Amino acid sequence: MSQPTAIEAPAGRQPAVVTRIAPSHGWLDLRLRQIWDYRDLLYFLVWRDIKVRYKQTVLGAMWAILQPVLTMVVFSIFFGKLAGVKSDALPYPIFVFCGLLPWQLFAYALNESGNSLVTNRALITKVYFPRLIIPIAAVLGGVPDFAIAFLVMVLLMLLYGIFPTGWILLTLPALVVFALITALAVGVWLSALNVEYRDVRYTIPFLTQIWFFATPIAYPSSLLPESVRAIYGINPMAGVVDGFRWALLGGSPPGPLLGVSIITVVVVLVTGLIYFRRMERTFADVI
Repeated sequence: MSQPTAIEAPAGRQPAVVTRIAPSHGWLDLRLRQIWDYRDLLYFLVWRDIKVRYKQTVLGAMWAILQPVLTMVVFSIFFGKLAGVKSDALPYPIFVFCGLLPWQLFAYALNESGNSLVTNRALITKVYFPRLIIPIAAVLGGVPDFAIAFLVMVLLMLLYGIFPTGWILLTLPALVVFALITALAVGVWLSALNVEYRDVRYTIPFLTQIWFFATPIAYPSSLLPESVRAIYGINPMAGVVDGFRWALLGGSPPGPLLGVSIITVVVVLVTGLIYFRRMERTFADVI
């Protein structure tokens, strides 16, 4: 916590202002207002991560296109053609790519935010700022890749002659924000745990891999019985992926599944922020 205080000065001089930094107290002292106060630092960290990611690369931003496109091709061959997986009456390639679009954003944000504190240990041990800015910047760093891949999605929609309904398309920005918040909710937990337990970084790729197959990307959620489909929303990315397909490709709305996903993310985010703030006072000593 930083709090400016004035110190009395000799006559004719202005009082000196000293900023006192103290650890937070209590489980619910989240101090989210400080994130806005340090917004310039947040912008700098996001811009730094973007520049570092594309620096000294051969393909540069093309990786944002190649990853989902090549995955779409492989899935279309093995799951669409050979295994005959259903795709809710949609062409299988665009069905898969629409699921990969939010997943790529989420997976990158989860991996980067989970390792963000350890990666920025030199910054954390030298200066004071709200530590929550670091995982938030890591999450936002994946937005340019998402925007590039979204252009491919638009081309696929034109190729297959699919045009979304106007008002439904307006829900897409909210779904993008929800995917980012989902990654942040899990990322604040993992980043704080990663400071204390360094083997957490080895579990993040494994967690992401398991989460990928537990999300309806290569298959539709309609394969599940109606009675348990809402419970499937405990996986918040299931609600995001179904929401994307509804907003861009049409079909039935996610309904209760998305509602359960929202509740899950709210619980994980609030508890994660509380735990993060509780452990924040020890980051510089332990990291």
